[in-house]
Amino acid sequence: MSTDQVQLERRGAQRFDFQLSVSVRLAGSECEGCGFTQNLSARGALFHTDLPLSEADAVELTLVMPSEITLAENMRVRCRGKVLRVLSSAVGTRSVVAVQLEGYEFLAEAEGGSSAFARISALHEHPHEDETGTREHQAPARSPLRP
Repeated sequence: MSTDQVQLERRGAQRFDFQLSVSVRLAGSECEGCGFTQNLSARGALFHTDLPLSEADAVELTLVMPSEITLAENMRVRCRGKVLRVLSSAVGTRSVVAVQLEGYEFLAEAEGGSSAFARISALHEHPHEDETGTREHQAPARSPLRP
Protein backbone atom coordinates (compact mmCIF):
# COMPACT_ATOMS: atom_id res chain seq x y z
CA MET A 1 0.00 0.00 0.00
CA SER A 2 1.41 3.36 -0.93
CA THR A 3 1.45 6.38 1.35
CA ASP A 4 -1.06 8.06 -1.00
CA GLN A 5 -3.77 5.50 -0.24
CA VAL A 6 -6.18 6.12 2.60
CA GLN A 7 -6.06 3.60 5.42
CA LEU A 8 -9.45 2.85 6.99
CA GLU A 9 -9.88 3.03 10.76
CA ARG A 10 -11.02 -0.43 11.91
CA ARG A 11 -11.05 0.11 15.67
CA GLY A 12 -14.36 -0.67 17.31
CA ALA A 13 -13.89 1.48 20.43
CA GLN A 14 -12.66 4.99 21.11
CA ARG A 15 -9.01 5.04 22.11
CA PHE A 16 -7.73 7.40 24.80
CA ASP A 17 -4.10 8.58 24.71
CA PHE A 18 -3.29 8.57 28.42
CA GLN A 19 0.07 7.89 30.03
CA LEU A 20 -1.10 6.25 33.26
CA SER A 21 0.88 4.21 35.76
CA VAL A 22 -0.07 0.55 35.57
CA SER A 23 0.70 -2.49 37.69
CA VAL A 24 1.01 -5.67 35.59
CA ARG A 25 0.68 -9.22 36.91
CA LEU A 26 0.96 -12.49 35.04
CA ALA A 27 -2.35 -14.20 35.88
CA GLY A 28 -2.06 -17.21 38.14
CA SER A 29 1.44 -16.34 39.33
CA GLU A 30 3.29 -13.99 41.63
CA CYS A 31 5.20 -12.37 38.72
CA GLU A 32 4.54 -8.63 38.80
CA GLY A 33 5.89 -5.58 37.06
CA CYS A 34 5.06 -1.97 36.49
CA GLY A 35 4.77 0.33 33.54
CA PHE A 36 2.66 3.01 31.91
CA THR A 37 -0.08 3.05 29.32
CA GLN A 38 0.36 4.59 25.90
CA ASN A 39 -3.34 4.35 25.10
CA LEU A 40 -6.40 2.40 26.15
CA SER A 41 -9.97 1.70 25.16
CA ALA A 42 -12.88 -0.37 26.44
CA ARG A 43 -11.49 -3.33 24.52
CA GLY A 44 -7.73 -3.07 24.89
CA ALA A 45 -4.61 -1.36 26.09
CA LEU A 46 -1.16 -0.59 24.74
CA PHE A 47 1.42 -0.18 27.49
CA HIS A 48 5.14 -0.22 28.25
CA THR A 49 6.34 -2.58 30.99
CA ASP A 50 9.44 -4.09 32.53
CA LEU A 51 7.67 -7.47 33.06
CA PRO A 52 8.71 -10.05 30.45
CA LEU A 53 5.53 -11.16 28.69
CA SER A 54 4.73 -13.40 25.72
CA GLU A 55 1.93 -13.52 23.20
CA ALA A 56 -1.22 -15.24 24.60
CA ASP A 57 -0.21 -14.68 28.26
CA ALA A 58 -3.15 -13.98 30.57
CA VAL A 59 -2.49 -10.76 32.51
CA GLU A 60 -4.08 -8.47 35.06
CA LEU A 61 -3.59 -4.71 34.80
CA THR A 62 -4.37 -2.43 37.75
CA LEU A 63 -4.61 1.31 37.18
CA VAL A 64 -6.58 4.41 38.11
CA MET A 65 -8.96 5.36 35.31
CA PRO A 66 -9.17 9.15 35.00
CA SER A 67 -12.46 11.01 35.17
CA GLU A 68 -12.26 11.80 31.43
CA ILE A 69 -12.89 8.10 30.76
CA THR A 70 -15.23 7.21 33.63
CA LEU A 71 -17.32 10.38 33.27
CA ALA A 72 -17.31 10.47 37.08
CA GLU A 73 -14.42 10.54 39.55
CA ASN A 74 -11.11 8.72 39.11
CA MET A 75 -11.55 5.00 39.78
CA ARG A 76 -9.12 2.19 40.53
CA VAL A 77 -9.73 -0.69 38.09
CA ARG A 78 -8.31 -4.20 37.66
CA CYS A 79 -8.49 -5.42 34.05
CA ARG A 80 -8.11 -9.01 32.85
CA GLY A 81 -6.85 -9.66 29.37
CA LYS A 82 -4.74 -11.60 26.92
CA VAL A 83 -1.49 -10.42 25.35
CA LEU A 84 -1.83 -9.97 21.58
CA ARG A 85 1.63 -8.59 20.75
CA VAL A 86 4.92 -7.86 22.46
CA LEU A 87 7.41 -5.48 20.82
CA SER A 88 10.80 -4.20 21.90
CA SER A 89 10.82 -0.67 23.26
CA ALA A 90 13.36 2.05 22.74
CA VAL A 91 13.20 2.61 26.52
CA GLY A 92 15.83 0.28 28.03
CA THR A 93 14.62 -3.25 28.78
CA ARG A 94 10.94 -2.39 28.59
CA SER A 95 8.54 -3.97 26.12
CA VAL A 96 5.51 -2.50 24.41
CA VAL A 97 2.56 -4.82 24.97
CA ALA A 98 -0.87 -4.86 23.29
CA VAL A 99 -3.56 -6.53 25.40
CA GLN A 100 -7.12 -7.40 24.47
CA LEU A 101 -9.27 -6.81 27.55
CA GLU A 102 -11.68 -9.59 28.47
CA GLY A 103 -13.15 -8.09 31.65
CA TYR A 104 -12.52 -5.71 34.51
CA GLU A 105 -13.67 -4.83 37.99
CA PHE A 106 -13.81 -1.63 39.96
CA LEU A 107 -11.84 -2.05 43.17
CA ALA A 108 -13.54 -1.26 46.46
CA GLU A 109 -10.89 1.18 47.70
CA ALA A 110 -11.79 3.59 44.88
CA GLU A 111 -15.56 3.46 45.35
CA GLY A 112 -15.67 5.87 48.28
CA GLY A 113 -19.39 5.16 48.69
CA SER A 114 -20.13 6.60 45.27
CA SER A 115 -22.98 5.53 43.01
CA ALA A 116 -21.16 6.84 39.94
CA PHE A 117 -20.77 3.37 38.42
CA ALA A 118 -24.08 3.74 36.60
CA ARG A 119 -22.69 6.80 34.77
CA ILE A 120 -19.70 5.06 33.24
CA SER A 121 -20.28 4.84 29.52
CA ALA A 122 -16.89 4.30 27.92
CA LEU A 123 -15.95 1.21 29.91
CA HIS A 124 -18.87 -1.19 30.29
CA GLU A 125 -21.93 -2.78 28.82
CA HIS A 126 -23.28 -5.44 31.22
CA PRO A 127 -22.40 -4.96 34.92
CA HIS A 128 -23.12 -7.47 37.67
CA GLU A 129 -22.14 -7.77 41.30
CA ASP A 130 -20.58 -10.88 42.82
CA GLU A 131 -21.14 -12.06 46.38
CA THR A 132 -18.32 -9.83 47.71
CA GLY A 133 -20.00 -6.69 46.36
CA THR A 134 -17.27 -6.15 43.73
CA ARG A 135 -18.68 -4.91 40.46
CA GLU A 136 -17.30 -6.81 37.49
CA HIS A 137 -17.73 -5.94 33.83
CA GLN A 138 -17.13 -7.90 30.66
CA ALA A 139 -15.32 -6.06 27.92
CA PRO A 140 -17.18 -6.02 24.60
CA ALA A 141 -16.05 -8.89 22.37
CA ARG A 142 -15.12 -7.42 19.02
CA SER A 143 -11.98 -6.86 16.97
CA PRO A 144 -8.66 -6.92 18.84
CA LEU A 145 -6.74 -3.77 19.72
CA ARG A 146 -4.54 -2.46 16.95
CA PRO A 147 -1.70 -0.12 18.06
